[in-house]
Amino acid sequence: MHKLLLIVIMMSVWISSHLLQVEEELAMRTLFLGKHALNRAAHAAAQQLDSEALGEGELRIAPDRAEAEAIRYLRANLLLDSAGEPLPQSFLKHPVQIVVFEIINDDRDFPYTYRNEAFQYEATLERPGIVLIAHVVYPRAFGLLDPIEWHIKGAAELTAG
Repeated sequence: MHKLLLIVIMMSVWISSHLLQVEEELAMRTLFLGKHALNRAAHAAAQQLDSEALGEGELRIAPDRAEAEAIRYLRANLLLDSAGEPLPQSFLKHPVQIVVFEIINDDRDFPYTYRNEAFQYEATLERPGIVLIAHVVYPRAFGLLDPIEWHIKGAAELTAG
């Protein structure tokens, strides 16, 4: 009887540790998917040229188009609706919030070092670019981990050529 009880206890410990490992792997996968989506959104936003400024020989990012494109890419890659809420087929369960969207245009001297003390982020841009920070919450699968939230950060430059 004692051996049977020991086996049941050991199986419980083994299953709990296995589920904890799976939960950690899922959290890292969520972070990587969020980072890739944010990088794509920042890159897409950084490619939105201001055609009027280009006609005058200046490389500038069009603010309205850049923000719309960043939101469009983030929504498409993370499967979000127009309010930032996850769609039913999304792996996320909580809304994604863009907390920083900053356009660094030719009104600054390059190379320009962007610093944001609040989010402990720094990026050096060689030409006009975009800085994007989004708040993402990990949807816990088994509830073994404490809630995990990230401020995912990214930057992209206007590509030359």
